[in-house]
Amino acid sequence: MLAVNGIYQNGYVKIDKDISFKNPVKVIITFIEEIETTSDSDLSLADFSFSESKKLLSEYKGSFSDSVIEERRKEL
Repeated sequence: MLAVNGIYQNGYVKIDKDISFKNPVKVIITFIEEIETTSDSDLSLADFSFSESKKLLSEYKGSFSDSVIEERRKEL
C-alpha cells in the first residue's frame, strides 16, 4: 500500500508527486477535512434524531436489530 497527498478540486484529484505504474491500480481516496456531501436521497446525518427514532419505535414489538439483519439478508 502506498499513501500520497494530493488535492481534490472540480471532480479531479491532483497528486502532489509523480507516480507511475505499469498497470491500472485500484485506489481509495480519503477526504481529510470534514465536508458535507449530498447523495441521491439528499439525506444527511443531521436529518436523523435519536429521540425521534425512539418515538417512532416505541410501539414496535420485536428486535429492531434482528429486523435490520433480516432485511439486509434479503437484499443479498
